[in-house]
Amino acid sequence: MGTKLLETLEKCYVLGNITTMGNGTIPSEAETIESDRLWLVEQGQSADGGLIDPFGRRVTYLRVSVTDRCDFRCVYCMAEDMSFLPKAEVLTLEELDRICTAFAERGVRKLRITGGEPLVRRDVMQLFRRLGRHLDSGLLDELTLTTNGSQLEKHAADLFAAGVRRINVSIDTLDPGKFRTITRRGDLARVLKGVRAAQAAGHEIKINTVALRGVNDDEFDTIIRWCGDEGLDLTLIETMPMGEIDEDRTDRYLPLSMVRADLRSRWTLEETDYRTGGPSRYVRIRETGRRLGFITPLSHNFCELCNRVRLTCTGTLYMCLGQQDAADLRASLRLAPDDDTLLHASIDEAIGRKPKGHDFVIDRRHRDPAVPRHMSVTGG
Repeated sequence: MGTKLLETLEKCYVLGNITTMGNGTIPSEAETIESDRLWLVEQGQSADGGLIDPFGRRVTYLRVSVTDRCDFRCVYCMAEDMSFLPKAEVLTLEELDRICTAFAERGVRKLRITGGEPLVRRDVMQLFRRLGRHLDSGLLDELTLTTNGSQLEKHAADLFAAGVRRINVSIDTLDPGKFRTITRRGDLARVLKGVRAAQAAGHEIKINTVALRGVNDDEFDTIIRWCGDEGLDLTLIETMPMGEIDEDRTDRYLPLSMVRADLRSRWTLEETDYRTGGPSRYVRIRETGRRLGFITPLSHNFCELCNRVRLTCTGTLYMCLGQQDAADLRASLRLAPDDDTLLHASIDEAIGRKPKGHDFVIDRRHRDPAVPRHMSVTGG
């Protein structure tokens, strides 16, 4: 592709209808396409080529949803009768690898593969093996996975061979009947087999539990003890107002500030500076020796240190979980299939308008979701 044509495509795609970015205004009287393009690049990168947002936060963590499909229908995440994306709209594994590689080249050090349920995607292990080369080269520090655990027994050893060392498994209850109710179709025994298989393969496992008032709020002590016995860390997560579901979230929302205060009456929670690169804030439970994390998007906004962006399986880049600002990286890929210059310019433009934070609210006055897309679309 000729240099002039590529610059023109960059101009058409990157500038689009955007007139402002962060605290700046795109120069309307720039003399050349190149000066406009360079201005955009400067807004989204540091002197070393890394990605810096308008608030000075360095983006080093990309979460990648490889599918919006899931074999569960968790009540707080999805409606029971979900409509999933046509396969033609979903990026190929090669395209996902190309975008992830571009981000790694720009300073992203951690990739987390998510869904939907990522392990239900056909041939997804090919993607893990391809991305593993960036661990070998030193371009990436970490390749991780979030899963519901239903397919983990089958893939645990291959994931370890590809370079994955840490896996987050979503388990909201240890009661098999309640687990089936929450997930609408999940088998707890199968998930626990997956956890044990992953541990046997050498993975470090963290359990993610969404705190749901009136559903599992009587089980936190049980889950903490189980995690201690099994050598697992645990993170509690507030439910998030994303996408239409079949119930009223205000009935289920449980502030983790209340949970933490309650747990302190029975457990010794010791402060720690441990971080994994995500939004969780950890304490150490003296009685079990394991870590307990809290993700609090509503009761305590964690945006001030945000280092993350999220890529959907269609190539849409969301710069914030709780905002609708997005960039279409699929268009950049397919306009210039043999040259990543346009892709990099599009990434720069997107990072240059990453918002300061989200506006999640759940109360009786805010019954509608904060954003219309489901978590399974954005990547959990």
